Amino acid sequence: MAPGPFSSMLLLPPPAALSFLLLLWTGASRGQPCPGRCICQNVAPTLTMLCAKTGLLFVPPAIDRRVVELRLTDNFIAAIRRRDFANMTSLVHLTLSRNTIGQVAAGAFADLRALRALHLDSNRLAEVRGDQLRGLGNLRHLILGNNQIRRVESAAFDAFLSTVEDLDLSYNNLEALPWEAVGQMVNLNTLTLDHNLIDHIAEGTFVQLHKLVRLDMTSNRLHKLPPDGLFLRSQGPGPKPPTPLTVSFGGNPLHCNCELLWLRRLTREDDLETCATPEHLTDRYFWSIPEEEFLCEPPLITRQAGGRALVVEGQAVSLRCRAVGDPEPVVHWVAPDGRLLGNSSRTRVRGDGTLDVTITTLRDSGTFTCIASNAAGEATAPVEVCVVPLPLMAPPPAAPPPLTEPGSSDIATPSRPGANESAAERRLVAAELTSNSVLIRWPAQRPVPGIRMYQVQYNSSADDSLVYRERNKRNPSLSERGD
Repeated sequence: MAPGPFSSMLLLPPPAALSFLLLLWTGASRGQPCPGRCICQNVAPTLTMLCAKTGLLFVPPAIDRRVVELRLTDNFIAAIRRRDFANMTSLVHLTLSRNTIGQVAAGAFADLRALRALHLDSNRLAEVRGDQLRGLGNLRHLILGNNQIRRVESAAFDAFLSTVEDLDLSYNNLEALPWEAVGQMVNLNTLTLDHNLIDHIAEGTFVQLHKLVRLDMTSNRLHKLPPDGLFLRSQGPGPKPPTPLTVSFGGNPLHCNCELLWLRRLTREDDLETCATPEHLTDRYFWSIPEEEFLCEPPLITRQAGGRALVVEGQAVSLRCRAVGDPEPVVHWVAPDGRLLGNSSRTRVRGDGTLDVTITTLRDSGTFTCIASNAAGEATAPVEVCVVPLPLMAPPPAAPPPLTEPGSSDIATPSRPGANESAAERRLVAAELTSNSVLIRWPAQRPVPGIRMYQVQYNSSADDSLVYRERNKRNPSLSERGD
């Protein structure tokens, strides 16, 4: 029947819109109300909450704790508080990208045991601490790119070392990375570190990362790269990985010598590396440089201690050894008995190659050998050390025989002080012992007029080597304290 002039008409939405409205209403009715301006979808068994571009200043407290996917992108959230995600044990995907997050409370993600993906990119994080990511035992994807991160603690990745597959720290201010932790990420597929300030990669970092298919370190400060077994396996004989390895090192100030031949020999589609040094290879692409131009220079010792060093036992001696070469040589020292010397209580090898022996012993007499080595070879230089022993102290003169006792007389004769003291009471006494001091006392040696010199010496209990000796030619008091 056609509607009359006074009839009312019910306008119904299209079927698709009606279904969507019913879905939203059903999801809100089963759990907590959906936060304002957010979209909540409840398609069993997945509850999804989308709060993008809603002007949020903090994580809404009215989030259903059963949520599986939570997206809070493009807001103004400045901090993640300890209870923001409490009891969200079903949360699998959390996106906090493009906020202003500068602080993450310790344990803020501790309840997210099922979380597989955490997106914190494009925020204002300055560091990643070990207590911030605690509890993420199933994490697969950690995206931290485009922040202001300067430091990553060595324990920051401990919770997910064996599960993480994708780690993105690109566009930050990192000068270093906990490489030992990275080397334990055995399921890692993608490692993205481009546009940082990293100038060193620890040798052997990637040996166990057999699943790595992409490594991006473009635009850092790397001068050299260690030849890792992972790179060599991807090109050598034997079974190849199902997905070829892609490595990118362009935009680094690489020093092109023989240590980088392995990178020159890799067959890749994106070979964009250029040389920064040496001068005759500056700005040239790797693929355009013949292998024979990747040269190294063997070490040359340019400065060393004289052929012989004379030192009195117990004194210090410094043996100099400097070398040049390409790459820069590493200097080691070998003792006369063949031991490789390192930093210890008596010896120290400085960064410039100088060996300091702080306390010499008679066993140091002989030939010390300086060895300078690099990838092209080694050079050696001997230094003879002669340790002059100190003279043994002569025993003190024997005390004169005691005076005869006076005979009977009417005149009283006073006895000598100490005449009745035992021999033990006349010995040296060490008192008030601490870890670094001792009080030494000895009695007056009468009728000796005075002590002209004394010497205090103590040796190491481990090898009986001389540790410290002090001599004094003044007339001391009857006690002397030494630290």
